[in-house]
Amino acid sequence: MRKLTLSLIAGAAAIAAGGVAFAQAAPAGKALTRADVQQHSAQAFERMDANQDGKIDQADRDARQKTRFDRVDADGNGAITYAEFTAARGERAERGQPGEGGERMGRRGGHRMGMRGHGSFGRMIEADANGDGAITQAEFQAAAVQRFDRADADKNGTVTREERKAARPQRSADAS
Repeated sequence: MRKLTLSLIAGAAAIAAGGVAFAQAAPAGKALTRADVQQHSAQAFERMDANQDGKIDQADRDARQKTRFDRVDADGNGAITYAEFTAARGERAERGQPGEGGERMGRRGGHRMGMRGHGSFGRMIEADANGDGAITQAEFQAAAVQRFDRADADKNGTVTREERKAARPQRSADAS
């Protein structure tokens, strides 16, 4: 059961990253088109498909976790010391990446960006259309386009800044 829970959490993180790609596909004032969403979701999928087998599954999650672990394990001995942990945390803070203590507070996105992951489990279930525990590129892109279509209030193929703002409460409600 613990392994399943960890797998679901890791999968949720992967889908959250895809959601971030969708959310960041257009600069603050620029309208977002379906083509933009398709392009950005394809790029995000390629980054998350670590073994390039055409699906995001446990093997990809394991590879990303190992990469993150190796980045922190500075001396490569297979163990992370407190010194390595705090050094990595400091590096994340310097780069403006979230970590303990909400280092991004006050920056664009701030606290909201850190909260985004709460709805990622729902996005993972949504993206895994056939329920096999792996997300193909087609499923990944279909989920991104579906989120785009929900946000495109006037159905003109473009999501404006105002439409993105209006869709936020809907995304929060969908994630609950």
